Amino acid sequence: MNPAWRQVLRFAGLLALSVLALQIVFIGRIALMVGLDPQSTTFQRSEMWRLVAQHRPLQWAQQWVNLPQISPNLQRAVIASEDAAFVEHVGIDWEALERAWERNQRAEARAAAQARPAARAGAAAAKPRHPPKLVGGSTITQQLAKNVLLSGERNAVRKAQELVLTLALEVLLSKRRILEIYLNNVEWGEGLFGAQAAAKYYFRTDAARLGPEAAARLAVMLPAPKLFEKAPGSSYVADRAAVILARMGAVELPR
Repeated sequence: MNPAWRQVLRFAGLLALSVLALQIVFIGRIALMVGLDPQSTTFQRSEMWRLVAQHRPLQWAQQWVNLPQISPNLQRAVIASEDAAFVEHVGIDWEALERAWERNQRAEARAAAQARPAARAGAAAAKPRHPPKLVGGSTITQQLAKNVLLSGERNAVRKAQELVLTLALEVLLSKRRILEIYLNNVEWGEGLFGAQAAAKYYFRTDAARLGPEAAARLAVMLPAPKLFEKAPGSSYVADRAAVILARMGAVELPR
């Protein structure tokens, strides 16, 4: 065999072994989560380092509570807002991904249309004044995979890894366990993680005692918690919470 090809095959073999070893590590970590609560997530650690690097006060609030100690109102509100088909899919909601892709295509088309007048006028940078607002179609399980185990990078390799870990989470963990880990680690503000900390901070109560309205307001914040924590009583939060409230009755909780 040509020595050059031998080197190529050797490199490909080492790369394949490295990828396999990484998957084994990830799957091992997921298997541990069957009975052990994760101490921290990749996203939380990156947030901590960001605050330290910016020399900002490290104010951190998080308290683990078991799923029965989290109000069914909050469970329903989060599912209604983030992943209505949570109990039905196997980690990936292909219909939601398709809808998100179509909405993003329309948003980018509108942004391009806004840029055309500037281009015709010979502007140096024919870009829209505001970039298009893109939406995602990630399920709760996908969000858990990328927040607990992956970095914040966005590329095709990371997305493929996210899908693999999503399926592993669905195979190894129950839906109740996935929801429990998610609700205890999701961000609800800068340095504010988990349902119990959010309930204490915003409503001065325990997660178990959240009513429907409070739960819906917390669910509204999840896509952009750092933005909404500055105005939790805004008209947008109130209007969106009303929509979530109307949907909560149809939500099926995992058993």
